[in-house]
Amino acid sequence: MSPCLTHVALHVRDLDACVEFYRRYCALKVVHERDDGDSRVVWLAEPGREQRFIFVLLSGGPGRNQDEHDYGHLGFAVQSRAAVDEIAARAAAEGCLEWPPHEEPFPVGYYCGVRDPDGIFVEFSYGQPLGPGADSAQQ
Repeated sequence: MSPCLTHVALHVRDLDACVEFYRRYCALKVVHERDDGDSRVVWLAEPGREQRFIFVLLSGGPGRNQDEHDYGHLGFAVQSRAAVDEIAARAAAEGCLEWPPHEEPFPVGYYCGVRDPDGIFVEFSYGQPLGPGADSAQQ
C-alpha cells in the first residue's frame, strides 16, 4: 500500500489569529482542539473531509517572514473567478494581499495570494485541474 497524505502541520506564532484566518478565508472548521497547558493544537478541515485531510496548527511557533519572491504556499481552489476577486478585495482591505488576481496559462489558472497572520502565503485559485473549476480547466 502506498502512503496517503493525511495532514499538514504548521507551528504558528498566533494560533487564535491563524485559526480565525483559515475559518474566514478558507471556510475550514475546527474538528479537534487540545491544550496540555504548555501548548495548544487545533485541527481544521473542510466540511465533509474531516477523515480525509486535516490542517493542524500548533501554538508557540516562531512566525514566518516569507520573502515576496518565495512562492511557497498553501493552495485552495474556489468556485469561480469572482470568488478569487472577492477574496483579493477583502485581503487588500485588510492589508494582507500579496499577489493581486492574475491569469496564468494552464495548469495555473486565475489566482491571488494572501498572507496569513503567521506570514505564510495562501493561494486562492480557479481553473486549475484540481478542486472547483477543474472540469472547466483547459488542457
